Amino acid sequence: MNTRAPLLTRQALNRALLARQLLLPGKRPGILQAVSRLIGVQAQQPRPPFAALFSRGAAGEAGAIASLIGSRKLVRATAMRTTLHLMTAADYLAFRGCLQPALSAAAKSIVEGRTVGLDLPPLLDAARASFAAGPRTFGQLRDDLARAFPHDERAMGYAVRTHLPLIAVPDESRWRWPADPPFALASSWLGAPIDLADQTPELVMRYLGAFGPATPADFQAWSGLRATAKVFDALRPKLRTFRDERNRELFDVLKAPLPDPGDPVPVIFLADFDNAILGHADRSRIIADEHRPRVVTKNLLVLATFLVDGFVAGTWRVARDRREATLEIHPFGQLRSVVAAQLRLEGERLLRFLEPDTPVYNVSRL
Repeated sequence: MNTRAPLLTRQALNRALLARQLLLPGKRPGILQAVSRLIGVQAQQPRPPFAALFSRGAAGEAGAIASLIGSRKLVRATAMRTTLHLMTAADYLAFRGCLQPALSAAAKSIVEGRTVGLDLPPLLDAARASFAAGPRTFGQLRDDLARAFPHDERAMGYAVRTHLPLIAVPDESRWRWPADPPFALASSWLGAPIDLADQTPELVMRYLGAFGPATPADFQAWSGLRATAKVFDALRPKLRTFRDERNRELFDVLKAPLPDPGDPVPVIFLADFDNAILGHADRSRIIADEHRPRVVTKNLLVLATFLVDGFVAGTWRVARDRREATLEIHPFGQLRSVVAAQLRLEGERLLRFLEPDTPVYNVSRL
């Protein structure tokens, strides 16, 4: 640890994160470029990635994102942290292979003990044959597997989800996927094989560009991979280092933006499961520890939030009836009148994006 490395305060790390996550004013990239810059956008549910890209100024109309999904340039698939992400097809093909150790470890922790005596290769062969017949929901896949393997059906489904590269097949609905989408083999959907070379060093570099400066522990929390400190050490000649207020060593790519910590930041709405919230082991650069239980629920949902001066200051949700859409704001404390006015303006803009066919829009503070 270089104790002479420049110190970055929490405020400095906050501004760096907002810049890397495309959440500060300025020139914004197109949709594909934004998704690539972020390496992927969390997509456990269909709507949040659309809202996340809107907040980053890269969405335009929702139909533009839908078009890229329909043309297979964007895909929704299991990736980092064993969760669904919206990724560019190129990044998915490049990085899915190096994520396999994390996916395998997650599968082992979930299914071990529920599938005693199950031989994984025959199970995966049977799953491939099922998907080769056409896209399958996991309910349909479990029915197929249960005929040949007398084991816990959900555990077998999870083993398949984490070992076979699969793409969620879109439909024509507004957010492009139903609640229980069918999946297809990635190789057939994209017409290209998964890169099986170890791309972990490149993934680390891309991560630092999107979330840095950061520690190996931060990368591990984001990716699900383990024992990556040696990768950071090998990359050290290509990186610059800093230290945080707890004297931890932070790594970063060269020439990545480090905005002035004192720069003002507009109010920002973040989607459910937003990358900016989930990208680090230590999330204090964007959310106070005492607020985390109000954002991450007991059943592991990550609520949509809004930022004031760059930090999480509350949550939001949309309520809708036939004539009116309301964006409900739930602040964690008192809001200054000027901030409340900014939230109303930006909240209505977000609401018009999410609910474009509603006659009446309303932003309320609860």
